[in-house]
Amino acid sequence: MAYANLSKAELQKVFDELSAEYKGYQAKNLALNMARGKPSAKQLELALGVLEALKARSEFANSNGDDCRNYGLWDGLPEMKRIFADMVGVPASQVILGNNSSLMMMFEVISRGFSHGYNGCTPWCKLDKKKFLCPVPGYDRHFAVTEYYGFELINIPMYATGPDMDLIEKLVKDDDSIKGIWCVPKYSNPTGVTYSDETVRRFAALKPAAKDFKIMWDNAYCVHDLTDTPDTLLNIYDLCVENGTEDQIFIFASTSKISFPGAGVAGLATSDNNIRDFKEHTLTSTIGPDKLNQLRHVLFLHDINGVRALMKGHRAIL
Repeated sequence: MAYANLSKAELQKVFDELSAEYKGYQAKNLALNMARGKPSAKQLELALGVLEALKARSEFANSNGDDCRNYGLWDGLPEMKRIFADMVGVPASQVILGNNSSLMMMFEVISRGFSHGYNGCTPWCKLDKKKFLCPVPGYDRHFAVTEYYGFELINIPMYATGPDMDLIEKLVKDDDSIKGIWCVPKYSNPTGVTYSDETVRRFAALKPAAKDFKIMWDNAYCVHDLTDTPDTLLNIYDLCVENGTEDQIFIFASTSKISFPGAGVAGLATSDNNIRDFKEHTLTSTIGPDKLNQLRHVLFLHDINGVRALMKGHRAIL
């Protein structure tokens, strides 16, 4: 309807009709939860065994004999690290475990770059300009992190193969104020796109002007293959090692859409240099994550096969 062409009387009539319709919706007293990605109660019940896993005193120790009720193991339990390593395709030695939120770990990665910098580079807080690339449509909470730290956000178009790599390569080649890019490489939120092999290879081969450029690779749906013909995603960590660009990559995952969104386990994988910097940052704020929760998940899931079995349960419900 072309409202600009209506008379005042006609506009008033339309207003009255729409107001009446709106009041009709109000009268229904609806309570609709429009949150996306929120598992149903039936899905959450699949992982109730996590809560029942710790039953005996002897089970408080991990394979190294560490008492999970006590301090120590700032980077998480070895058994849980192996599960994450198999989920995202990296050596377990490159994994750091956190608490329940991978988004919090992403926040801390950006926070470290902002306050102290990476690999000896100038902290981002001391720069006149700092920019971050954001494939759109994308995950708004990613963008909010870099917006919070005052980055200029640059939109990157998304195609069926992933972000516009021609544009990315052009932008980062000469502009050292561009410090990173957000990525959801498999079943990307919200389009469902999985990055093509060529796209992943080009990411691993990026040669940005900024020596502290970071690819924030949020592989949140790495094991969420809910069809008979699942998408495949190349292993970017292996490709980065081949290209000598492993310091550019931070890979994230969690059990939020596997066990419990609010009480799962999150982790990241990255290079030795980044682990060194992130360890310094992390140990100033915490002695370690919730190892009892990690142990519960280990006793329930056992290994990557347990993760896949649990995902089959989610698939059946969906």
